[in-house]
Amino acid sequence: MIEIKNVTKKYGDKKAIDDVSFTVDDGDIFAFIGHNGAGKTTLIKSIVGIHDFDSGDIIIDGKSIKTDAVACKKIMAYVPDNPETYEHMKAIDYINFICDMYEVSKETREKNIIKYAKIFEMEDKLNDTIDSYSHGMKQKIVLISALAHDPKILIMDEPFVGLDPKAVFDIKEILNKMVKEKKIVFYSTHILDVAEKLCSRVAIIKNGKLIKSGSMKEIKGDKSLEKVFMELEDK
Repeated sequence: MIEIKNVTKKYGDKKAIDDVSFTVDDGDIFAFIGHNGAGKTTLIKSIVGIHDFDSGDIIIDGKSIKTDAVACKKIMAYVPDNPETYEHMKAIDYINFICDMYEVSKETREKNIIKYAKIFEMEDKLNDTIDSYSHGMKQKIVLISALAHDPKILIMDEPFVGLDPKAVFDIKEILNKMVKEKKIVFYSTHILDVAEKLCSRVAIIKNGKLIKSGSMKEIKGDKSLEKVFMELEDK
């Protein structure tokens, strides 16, 4: 479970996140949506321990990201909106570097690297340096790195940007399998029709404040998620 408890994050006098609280349960695919600048990425970076925050707490599987960050990070994987890698490295070396940080066994990493490289059609590209890749290929390497250590919680910021249609389909299949295993998928997106079909729960943020949170069925009722979002944005 992820518990966001009254989290506030300021930049100077501005509250990028303003007293936000909600929970993400095991087995959820959770959509976090809002306009550009609403606070989505700030909160995501707080959840994964990149940003500190001014008040409140974030509890990951019973542990605070503030006081027990290493234990929290061990069970999480983070896929940012822009694939951030060491571009001078070969892809396979970068993936192994990430696996080393998570202390992934040789057997597990080999199995998972082969599995996900095949899914994302990157098998014959792993010995190329990352700086030779397109944006979409870099995104695939970040995804393989994130999945290689079998995270209990997968946090993603706009994960479908730059991916080809087959890769989008493949990642949706992977996410559905994860939640069947009672893992957590939490991601921000602007692609609301995908979120509506894929996600079990949703939170909507506006100007740093949480304005709606609940099951997808509760939030959208008999409307589309896009329609609900636009109505809330206009208020």
